[in-house]
Amino acid sequence: MATYKKRGYKPKKEKAVNEVEETYDETQSTTAEVFNNLDEAANKSEQWIENNSKPLFYSLIAVATVILGFLAYNKYVSEPTEREASNELAYPRSFFDEASTSTGVAADSLYTLGLEGGDGKYGFVDIAASFSGTKAGNLANYYAGISYLKMKKYSEAIEYLSNFESDDEILGPTALGAIGDAFADINQPKEALEFYEKAATKKNNEFTSPLFLFKAGQTAMELKDFNKAEGFFNTIKEKYSKTDQGRDIEKYINSAKYAQ
Repeated sequence: MATYKKRGYKPKKEKAVNEVEETYDETQSTTAEVFNNLDEAANKSEQWIENNSKPLFYSLIAVATVILGFLAYNKYVSEPTEREASNELAYPRSFFDEASTSTGVAADSLYTLGLEGGDGKYGFVDIAASFSGTKAGNLANYYAGISYLKMKKYSEAIEYLSNFESDDEILGPTALGAIGDAFADINQPKEALEFYEKAATKKNNEFTSPLFLFKAGQTAMELKDFNKAEGFFNTIKEKYSKTDQGRDIEKYINSAKYAQ
């Protein structure tokens, strides 16, 4: 019986095996190369650390010293100072609160006591100077500025209120508006308008925003900048129509419009 051999069968199989082996060898070679590179990089890193161990050690010590110093300062200096300043502020504030419900000479006397202190206690002026880096020291600038404004001492009011910084919803705009009031009272309407605008836009709320927009509008009218005044009054109409300033704002809009 005749037999025959399938042509190409065995060589084809051997070729496939060889291809797999070649591919496997190539992959292994690439992997080995990667690990060799990693080893080389690790060796270089170890060598660099060994060569720079002392500078690294001193740098870590320096960073740790700064962190520990900061924590110690907060615990043993900053926090006690904050508490002391806050306690000191209570004394002059009692006079300020009482003066707010008084009038005339009595009010001025109480504001003076709040500013200058007494009976061995600090007033707002001393607290602002002695505790300038604290929250209470910052607040002392505000109370001092308002006290001077109530006493019609305008340059002092502007000075202390300008030193006050706050993002509080009410106090921040009120301080800026009070500077505007001080400039208005010494007949400097341009400066007053500048601070009324700042006060109106410092925070958006239905108390300070319409109040200082209205003052800005009135001051712009005084400066005969009627177009600007109309803009302020229109903003009140659009955003704060239900506030005290918004109820009759239409007549102010018309006044500004027809004055142009």
